[in-house]
Amino acid sequence: MAASAPWRQILVASDATLNDALRVLDGGGLRLVMVVDAAGCLLGILTDGDVRRALLNRVGLDAQVSSVMNAQPRTALAGQPKEVLRKLMEAHSLLHIPLVDADGVLQGLETYHNLLASPRCDTPVFLMAGGFGTRLRPLTDDCPKPLLNVGGKPILESILESFIAAGFHRFYISVHYLAERIKQHFGDGDRWGISIKYVEEDTPLGTGGALGLLPDLGEEPVIVMNGDVLTRLDPAALLDFHLSQQSAMTLCVREYDMQVPFGVVEGSDMQVTGIVEKPVHRFFVNAGIYVVSPEAIARVRPPRRIDMPDLVQSLLGDGRKVAMFPIHEYWLDIGRPDDFKRAQTDF
Repeated sequence: MAASAPWRQILVASDATLNDALRVLDGGGLRLVMVVDAAGCLLGILTDGDVRRALLNRVGLDAQVSSVMNAQPRTALAGQPKEVLRKLMEAHSLLHIPLVDADGVLQGLETYHNLLASPRCDTPVFLMAGGFGTRLRPLTDDCPKPLLNVGGKPILESILESFIAAGFHRFYISVHYLAERIKQHFGDGDRWGISIKYVEEDTPLGTGGALGLLPDLGEEPVIVMNGDVLTRLDPAALLDFHLSQQSAMTLCVREYDMQVPFGVVEGSDMQVTGIVEKPVHRFFVNAGIYVVSPEAIARVRPPRRIDMPDLVQSLLGDGRKVAMFPIHEYWLDIGRPDDFKRAQTDF
């Protein structure tokens, strides 16, 4: 059964009275009762708001619940993915939705609160937000790139909320360019119920150097993400992969296709052996998301300017394991004006 609550305790028959329904409402804790027939088919739902409206309309407590229930509640098929259910509930401003099978037999109840609930994860997240965003000027002349609005909210806020939805609550943000704007917007994270601490780069330290400014985080790995990347990646799945690989670092990678706009001639000596018309070459490119072990962080203490590719090369040069995690989910690096325009459409 796809139940997110003791839903069987909030069932009433169609001939139950409002008084019966009130007792179930008071005892169930979900502010809802579901009305079913003898075969278990859903006939309707009754919320405490429905009951209050009935009482205001002078309906007696001895009236049958079927006379005041919502006989056409919005339902969903049992077994649908939680993301589908969440979007459905958000689209129709629903706090709960009954789950039924193809015959209309009640199978459970999903609540919006349950869909938003996630296991709490103590792994720190380090968001890189110190860049100048020069390729997006003039948009970034007086606004740091992570605060540019996409879909009605700052890029970095969307990133932050995606991690919060996955249960993460410990955040560090590196800042440099227009640092105070970012700190004023996010504060200490209290309005999201999380902790945010800031790492301030007096001079730009590159995409890897700011790691050296982090406090000692013990044996915990750190998820590191550029503050201009939008993705549907599940960070918990990335973390699980990294831990299973026992690597010094894990890079998220994205497949990138590059088409040669001409026919490519193959030959040996002075002889043509073949020609391939406009071939496509496929590469894995760095997606700007990493999981970094304490061992790797130790390599940039004391802090020094270094980019992530150089840190990776340092690990590989010493024979340390670096894993790659391919992203098949939505991913967009907002580095150029065209990327910014595309993000507005996507979101």
